[in-house]
Amino acid sequence: MIYFDNGATTFPKPKSVRVAVSNAISNFGANPGRSGHKMSLKSSEIIFKCRENAAKLFDIDTPEKIIFTLNCTEALNIVIKGILKSGDHAIISSLEHNAVVRPLEHLKASGIEYTVADVVPYNDDLTIDNFRNAIKDNTKIIICIHASNVFGVKLPIERIGALCKIYGILFCVDAAQTAGVVPISLKDSYIDYLCTAGHKGLYGPMGTGMLIVNSDILPESFVQGGTGTESANPRQPDSLPEKYESGTPNLPGIAGLNAGIKYILNKQVSNIANYEIRLAQILYDKLKQNDKVILFTSRPDLQHSVPVISFNIKGLDSEEVAGILDRRFNIAVRAGLHCAPFAHKSFGTLETGTVRAVISTFSAIEDINYFANAVKSITAAIK
Repeated sequence: MIYFDNGATTFPKPKSVRVAVSNAISNFGANPGRSGHKMSLKSSEIIFKCRENAAKLFDIDTPEKIIFTLNCTEALNIVIKGILKSGDHAIISSLEHNAVVRPLEHLKASGIEYTVADVVPYNDDLTIDNFRNAIKDNTKIIICIHASNVFGVKLPIERIGALCKIYGILFCVDAAQTAGVVPISLKDSYIDYLCTAGHKGLYGPMGTGMLIVNSDILPESFVQGGTGTESANPRQPDSLPEKYESGTPNLPGIAGLNAGIKYILNKQVSNIANYEIRLAQILYDKLKQNDKVILFTSRPDLQHSVPVISFNIKGLDSEEVAGILDRRFNIAVRAGLHCAPFAHKSFGTLETGTVRAVISTFSAIEDINYFANAVKSITAAIK
C-alpha cells in the first residue's frame, strides 16, 4: 500500500522501533520501578533513556519533566483540566482539533469560558493581533495547535509565546503534527506545556504520547494511584514525573518510542523537514496542474507549513475520493473532517470535508508520482 495517512499515525515504523517493542516484551518485560531485581531495573532504565532522548530532542535540561501519556489528547486534557478553574478564561485558535475544543466545552459547566482567535494563514501580524485582542483580565492560558492537522498551516507559536510572556499568561502547544517534523526548542521559546503524540512524527507505537512541562506551575493530576514511590503516603506525590504517571506504564510502547526518537535524532529534524516539505511541494505542484482539483492552501514552505496537502475533486465527495484511492489504487489517505471542525469552518470546508495526504520520512518520489497519476485518472473519468 502507498501510505499517505501519516497525519493519523505514521507507517511504516523504523525497524529499530519494531525490534525495541519486541525486545521489551520478550527480554525484559518486568514492571519498571516496582521491584529491585535486575529485569525491573532494566525496564526502568529503558524508560529513563526515553526521557533523556526526548529531553535532548526538545532541548530541555530536566528529563523528569517528560511525562508519558497515552496520546497527545491525554496530555492536553491534563493541562486544560489541571490548570483552568471556575472563572478562568482560555484562548484557542480557529484551527484547533477536538482534543482541545471538547475538553473546554466540557468545562463550560464549571464556569470556564474560552475565546477563539482567528488564524489568518500566511499573515502572522494579523494572527497575533487576533490573539492579543482576545485577551481578557481573567485569561489564564492560551492553548493552540502548532500546525493544522487538516491544512498543514503553521501558527507563529514563537510570537504567541512572547505575547503570553508579556501578559503573564500560560502557553500550551499541541505539537501532534510537528514533533519530529520541525525543530522545537523549549529553551528558545515561551512554551510552558508541550503536548505531543508518540506515534506520529516521532515514529513510536500507538498508545504513546508526552506532556513536557516547561513551567514551575504544575497542572493538577486527574489520575491518582501507585507510582512505585512514597508508597506509605496516601496522597499523590508532587514530584515529577510521578505526579502524572500512576499505574504500570506502557513499557513496550515507551521502548518503541525511545527507538523512534533516536531515529529522529540520528536523521536530524532539519533534514527531515527539508525532505518532507520538498516532496509536499512536488505533490502540490502536480495537483495544481489539474483543473479539477481544488487546493485550499498556498504552496507548502518551511516557514508556514508542515507536509500536509488537503484537496477536493470537483463533483466528488471527499469520502468517495478516498474510497476510490483505496480500492482502485491501493493508496491510504484520510477524508472527512479529521476531528477538526473548527479548521474546516475556517477554510469553508465544513460541509464537504477534504481529502488529506501527509508525507513522512518514508515517502518517496515514486509514491508522489503514483498518487498524482491516480488523482489524474480519477478526474479524467469525470464528465
